[in-house]
Amino acid sequence: MKFFIGIFFSLVTLLAAEKDPTAFQLIKEGNRYVGEQAKDKVVQIRSEKSVGSLTPKVWYVVYYDSTATFKAVEVKFAAGKMIDVKRPFRVLETISSSTREMDKDKLKVDSDEAINKAVKEPILENVKARAVEAKLENSSTGPVWQIRVWAEKLNNSRDIVDVGKFVITADDGKVIETDIHLNRLE
Repeated sequence: MKFFIGIFFSLVTLLAAEKDPTAFQLIKEGNRYVGEQAKDKVVQIRSEKSVGSLTPKVWYVVYYDSTATFKAVEVKFAAGKMIDVKRPFRVLETISSSTREMDKDKLKVDSDEAINKAVKEPILENVKARAVEAKLENSSTGPVWQIRVWAEKLNNSRDIVDVGKFVITADDGKVIETDIHLNRLE
């Protein structure tokens, strides 16, 4: 019996490890690669466009770092593994709100939830979403997700086009902006 329980837990662990990490999980992972002065001080999280699924594989977590010239340190992940740490050249960001640390208490809606919410919006009913790009950053109302969506063209399912984006609050998951252009699918 212990043998079967051991196999069961090994399978569960293996399946969990295969699931790509969410943006919030990557914050914790990224803390391992930044100095104490930057840990948990997230100013932005962004992904590259997903490929072959609605789950991005490449993510960037940007932390506020008071010791850096441009007040930021960026950790890049690919498939959940850290592949680069750098202090990016962020001149424009230093004069905007994008260097302000996000309020951790308002970070309740993770990347997987925001993406799922976006692709299930009624305007995308009967549209085959094939790729997304996600960005979490501060706005005047608090942290928001910007989810950009690519979908199959109507006349050729091999072609995908950018149909627009949704802006979703990170604290309660409300869609506060919809900028979708279905005419691009023709």
